Amino acid sequence: MAARKTTKKPNVSAEELQTYYREMLLIRRFEEKAGQLYGMGLIGGFCHLYIGQEAVVVGLEAAAEEGDKRITSYRDHGHMLACGMDPGGVMAELTGRIGGLSKGKGGSMHMFSKEKHFYGGHGIVGAQVPLGAGLAFADKYKENGRVTFTYFGDGAANQGQVYETFNMAAIWGLPVIFVIENNQYAMGTAQSRSTSTKDIFHRGEAFGIPGEIVNGMDVLAVKEAGEKAVAHCRAGKGPYILEIKTYRYRGHSMSDPAKYRTREEVQKVREQSDPIEHVRELLLTGKHATEDDLKAIDKEIKEIVNQAAEFSKESPEPSVEELWTDIYA
Repeated sequence: MAARKTTKKPNVSAEELQTYYREMLLIRRFEEKAGQLYGMGLIGGFCHLYIGQEAVVVGLEAAAEEGDKRITSYRDHGHMLACGMDPGGVMAELTGRIGGLSKGKGGSMHMFSKEKHFYGGHGIVGAQVPLGAGLAFADKYKENGRVTFTYFGDGAANQGQVYETFNMAAIWGLPVIFVIENNQYAMGTAQSRSTSTKDIFHRGEAFGIPGEIVNGMDVLAVKEAGEKAVAHCRAGKGPYILEIKTYRYRGHSMSDPAKYRTREEVQKVREQSDPIEHVRELLLTGKHATEDDLKAIDKEIKEIVNQAAEFSKESPEPSVEELWTDIYA
């Protein structure tokens, strides 16, 4: 991960910068708290944290409009928070409680919110990609001008159904943005060892799908690329690919000790490219906020996250009867 480079002064308001700072900080603090609850045994099963990748989903949500859809993989807590899902409901879902947004039955990987147009959380690698194209197909059929953000990782980019989906999305001209969250590692395997090309978005060229590389540690760069992709889709030009180069600070999941990389590598990214620190610098150097302002935001976010954790602890477990609700048969 290269050091941050500022090529031009960003054309963004103080209010927008503070919003991005607040949203990314909420995801960071929420995930830190989720890690703590997992360590205490309050979150069972798998738990994949989004720490380090916050700029990706915050930047793309800034480019979205009401009614646009999103679907992603198992590393999904950040996406839920960025699209406006209640932190208490998300945390209660992680702990398997009735107050969770899927009544405690989805857990960390399989939450859902039709109200926020969030269609999961999917545990099978790459499974969400054809589903995302299906959501976009429905919107094209309805001619409602909506766009679907379909997120998947660099590891999932090697799954066969991804390319079947690329082909069909291109043929049908679907309004879908394929977002490759390239965090450099497919579980414990570096991208350089698992992918035949340095950049993944080029694979769309075989299907006539345009795309580009994006600095995923810069929320403003992500937003700008997202707006370009959204405009492409809304204009009826078919799908678009954004390969967003990012980095996860933690292991693949909470059970991963991440011994396949050095502490120095992670620390270097934290020091040179952290997405939250980048916006913090912009706020302070541009005199858009003071140190006290940012401390106040941090305090507010910690209170929100602590309240979410308390809500998740106090909410009861779902009754046995809940096993028979929200199913087809």
